[in-house]
Amino acid sequence: MSHPVQSFNARIFLCFAFAYFLSYALRSVNAAIAPGLVQDLSLNAEQLGKLTSAYLLAFASLQIPLGLWLDRYGARKTESALLIVAAIGALVFAMAQSYWGLWIGRALIGAGVCACLMAAFKGFREWFEPHMQSRLAAWMLVAGTSGVLTTTVPVQWLVAQIGWRPVFIIFAVLLLLSSLALWFGLPKTVNQASPQSEQSLGYRDVIREPYFWRMSLLGIVFVGGFVALQSLWIGPWMTTVLGMSPQSAAQKLFLFNVVLMLAYLGLGSLLPKMEAKGASIASLAIGFNTIGLVALALIAIFVNPTSWLIWLVVAITTTVNTLVQPHVSMYFPKSLAGRANGFFNLLIFAGAFLLQWGFGALVEVFKSGGTAQVQAYQHSLLVYVALGVITLVVFTFWHPKPPVFANT
Repeated sequence: MSHPVQSFNARIFLCFAFAYFLSYALRSVNAAIAPGLVQDLSLNAEQLGKLTSAYLLAFASLQIPLGLWLDRYGARKTESALLIVAAIGALVFAMAQSYWGLWIGRALIGAGVCACLMAAFKGFREWFEPHMQSRLAAWMLVAGTSGVLTTTVPVQWLVAQIGWRPVFIIFAVLLLLSSLALWFGLPKTVNQASPQSEQSLGYRDVIREPYFWRMSLLGIVFVGGFVALQSLWIGPWMTTVLGMSPQSAAQKLFLFNVVLMLAYLGLGSLLPKMEAKGASIASLAIGFNTIGLVALALIAIFVNPTSWLIWLVVAITTTVNTLVQPHVSMYFPKSLAGRANGFFNLLIFAGAFLLQWGFGALVEVFKSGGTAQVQAYQHSLLVYVALGVITLVVFTFWHPKPPVFANT
């Protein structure tokens, strides 16, 4: 028995949104507490990148089984169970006394919140009408960005009052509450993949589609790259390159994420009008990402006290990339939606892990070659811009057809 498709249900949306709020906050919190972690553990840039990206590595490694779990057991059972793992990870992180203890806690958090967006997309596909999918995705990113906002000025203030370890105990409690909300707040029945459909459709049907890979380029380089920057490197950029104090950098990050949240809200409102005028996801992605790459190049080249304002342009332009994943999912059958989303997310977070770690590694490589620290950061960001340009060129001129079983 399946829950009837409907236009909107606030309870369902808010259950998913609260979980994603916590997921995004935990993804980004290290950017706010990085000075404390570096001071406590004497971490260099590469070690900080590895510690922070442990979340991304664990998150990405579970996306393949996650897709199967979502299609087989549904969003309610899968996400509520995994959030308990995240709560355990937050407690481990809070109590850890070594670098590897922190790493294990961070990895458990990443594993536990790996379903927070994919379960929502699965549930939205099951319980809401097709025309709502893109707007729901944009609204989920509003919830996620709200989570990031809490990790800037509010978390800076809270850490100053009680320390970063108690903050993670609070996170553990909230994760358990979110798990309970999902268990009791979501419908108990979902359209699950039948054994026959699971035998006839699988990851092979996703992987063999060239259209999936074309759209995945945006996920790997642009979404993954933005996650790597937002969840770690924007903070050190402002303190190391622009010479801001941690408090000033937190204030700028707060404004950055406010702009990002407002951009998601605007996108959710304007998207139906843009689509009515014939704008495609691909054309929007090309235009927005071109502007975003120019902005990143300017950030890397021009270092002065006001150049942080250009990060606001990056926040606005990146929003269009969040529409790609639900767009791709709609070209696969409902029985395959969890796996299509899961594999897409695997690619995003594999890219985020490699880019987050790689940025720190590049900084150390440039520094070991005699480059000053500020210039090492600039050169590393320019390398990412070059990768983005290559990706956008390939995306622009490669036009495979969508899957033949569209909208089934």
